[in-house]
Amino acid sequence: MNTLSYKTVSANKKTVNKQWVVVDAEGEILGRLTSKIAAIIRGKHKPGFTPNVDCGDNVIVINADKVKLTGNKFAAKQYVSYTGYPGGQRFISPKELMAKFPERVIEKAVRGMLPKNRLGRAIYGNLHVYAGAEHPHAAQNPTTINF
Repeated sequence: MNTLSYKTVSANKKTVNKQWVVVDAEGEILGRLTSKIAAIIRGKHKPGFTPNVDCGDNVIVINADKVKLTGNKFAAKQYVSYTGYPGGQRFISPKELMAKFPERVIEKAVRGMLPKNRLGRAIYGNLHVYAGAEHPHAAQNPTTINF
């Protein structure tokens, strides 16, 4: 029996096969969509997943302005930020955020599902969100995924 067949293969930066994927967010529910996107960015869908390596795919999200939130969350949910100054706590609802920066609703949701460390910050760079149907990554020949 070949003992090499029992070796666990750990991926590293050189052996990882990264691909480009397009996801259409039109009509999708925010949390359900972003949990699937976070798993793809992390690389959990691949058989050679290694927790300490960026082995996920690059994800392009289009039509981010057409994503849905269920219930009354569109008006009632609050994103909290702090300026760093006394009394500098700011609140913004998804309704207001969608009017100014529609991409940030998906970006905030995905970022909250990634690890809170150096690797999580690096993996977050593999997410590219666009409000409209166009994206500038056609040269990467991305494949389309339907959830």
